[in-house]
Amino acid sequence: MELTGKTILMTGPTGQVARPVAEALARDNEVIGLARFSDPAQREHLEAVGVTCLPVDLAAGDLSAVPAEVDLVLNLAVVKSGRWEVDLRANAEAAGLLMAHCHRAEAFFHCSSTGVYQHAGAHRLTETDPLGDNHRAIMPTYSIAKIAAEAVVRTGARIHDLPTTIARLNVPYGDNGGWPAWHLEFMLAGSPVAVHPDRPNLFNPIHEQDIIATLPALVAAAAVPATIVNWGGDEQVALEDWVAYLSELTGVEATLLETDQTIGGVTVDLTRLHELAGHTTVTWKDGFRRMVAARHPELLDRP
Repeated sequence: MELTGKTILMTGPTGQVARPVAEALARDNEVIGLARFSDPAQREHLEAVGVTCLPVDLAAGDLSAVPAEVDLVLNLAVVKSGRWEVDLRANAEAAGLLMAHCHRAEAFFHCSSTGVYQHAGAHRLTETDPLGDNHRAIMPTYSIAKIAAEAVVRTGARIHDLPTTIARLNVPYGDNGGWPAWHLEFMLAGSPVAVHPDRPNLFNPIHEQDIIATLPALVAAAAVPATIVNWGGDEQVALEDWVAYLSELTGVEATLLETDQTIGGVTVDLTRLHELAGHTTVTWKDGFRRMVAARHPELLDRP
């Protein structure tokens, strides 16, 4: 499936994951972005690349200004306030209201997280493995709000007969940032990078280029009941190894702090992703180098 000539409603276009997606899709589609747009510079940038920006507070539930007749809905917004009432309303209730509002769309794509799984160490998690409060140590509402949102979206797909995909994203990163980019900032500030004692802490980081490349096939896989799929990069990488590589690339010293007050490894089985969308192509080391070049080019120009 190619996403061209579509009217696409996208939530969260100012976010780390959604912004590169919005930029890419706006080249060949009409993209309408929903966000609060509290930063005028973000809005100006998106409008400059062809995204129609519509200021909406999804948590408030008022969608009267949102067009209902669209081809696709891409729900990539996430709220991580740490307040239960806010996060359940903004992540779960908002998804259900959006599905009801746009129930005649061809497909609804919901970006979830592998943070919905119960921590299982080095076990490669499949889509049917147990769910749990994975991220409570650092984001007390995140995992539960994500699980709640999935339940709402699954129900909405059946109520409205709306073909739906729920993609559980692992560690997204790229020129627009991501968790590894935060680790580099910790290193630059002389702060330690937290690492869970259940080592190695394995993940499947996925570059924004591969997020964009696999998205059309995941949208095409939308169904009723909802299609659920793990969304990550082909390579299984330990957090400890990517921090060491960032240090090697930049010459910036890295210190690890072992603590159970952080996220443990979440590595996933990608069989279903490969069946639906093929394999990812950006190797993690190449992707990390590109990320550093985009965000801190001076670190790669050192003697």
